Amino acid sequence: MLVNDQRYRSLTFQVIVFILVMAGAWWLVDNTIRNLALMGKSFDFGFLWSRAGYDISQTPIPYTADDTHLRASVVGLLNTLIVAVLGCIAATVLGVIVGVSRLSKSWLFARLMTVFVEIFRNMPLLLWILIVYAIFTEIMPPPNAYRGDDPAASMIFFDHVALTNRYTAIPTLAMTNDPGSLDLGARITFNWATIAFVVALVGGWFIRRAILSHAQAVQDRTGDRPVTWWKNLAIMTVPSLILIWVFGLHFEAPSLQGFNFTGGLNVSNSLVALWLALTLYTAAFIAEIVRAGILSVSRGQSEAAFALGLRPNRTMNLVILPQALRVIIPPLISQYLNLTKNSSLAIAVGYMDLRGTLGGTTLNQTGRELEAIVLMMLTYLVLSLIISSGMNIFNARVKLKER
Repeated sequence: MLVNDQRYRSLTFQVIVFILVMAGAWWLVDNTIRNLALMGKSFDFGFLWSRAGYDISQTPIPYTADDTHLRASVVGLLNTLIVAVLGCIAATVLGVIVGVSRLSKSWLFARLMTVFVEIFRNMPLLLWILIVYAIFTEIMPPPNAYRGDDPAASMIFFDHVALTNRYTAIPTLAMTNDPGSLDLGARITFNWATIAFVVALVGGWFIRRAILSHAQAVQDRTGDRPVTWWKNLAIMTVPSLILIWVFGLHFEAPSLQGFNFTGGLNVSNSLVALWLALTLYTAAFIAEIVRAGILSVSRGQSEAAFALGLRPNRTMNLVILPQALRVIIPPLISQYLNLTKNSSLAIAVGYMDLRGTLGGTTLNQTGRELEAIVLMMLTYLVLSLIISSGMNIFNARVKLKER
């Protein structure tokens, strides 16, 4: 009956496959433990609490060589997240611009965007990372080139950014009235100003939701929707502007003092090169995704919008792109996942991300290759699942609603 009856056959095969998979997994784990025992090794994560003993150049949180391997891995994870977040944002903006520009009526402009896409997507990412890094380290001037009344190099962006062969000096946020920090122990601190801004933004978001719900209720009851844009704008901006005034928040530009720039933030060229290469490479693929999504929308939609008197830019923003999102978002998720995982190529330029700390120096020092690789795999898996889940939720919110 379990095989011949169609009501139970599929269940029977699923149970058999599940048992076989679990048996294979058990054999693999048991075989690994036995081989480790023969080599005099054990499967232990105690090495994470031993002294790391190595330095990391770019540290978003306080770190010294006397800290543990666990803290070094956390620093590497944060460095990975910095590159992934900045890369996804920049690649999306550039990819949308290039994708829309490829459909421009200007033949020359559209062809230039085509050349950009074909060049960057048809060459290996590692090669682009090395090329960009070589440009920064070999072509950019040293910091002392900005010295003197007639310097050999000049800062860009209104004298706020300095490109050197050692680092990129950029402005940083500074406060005239620093309220201090909340100390949570283990050298984990949060500035009270940051907490205040987060509370203001989260509270404003909830208030905005309440305003929109009330407006929808009024519209359902009376047929007239009250004007809410100015309330939403005030709720999201006024508290932040008040906090900026209270704390005296301002940008502090870097200035050359001695042989180095001080007053700003010196970002290592390895981070800048990795971010720029990932952005350009991924933007080429996103551009094709955006172009395909726009072309998937019927031409009749544009003609109808033009017939109603909408301008081309308004038609693109209000009619074409919202409908194209149902085609754009699913492959866009894959590009975000690829960018996050491709950030592991940072080892080629010496940027200490998760691969360089946990999967590099920590692995070599402790000899715990299996534990380090397992932790690194699980970390990348969790990051990928979080990105995929977040984008799927966004996709469900913006997809076309059928009636």
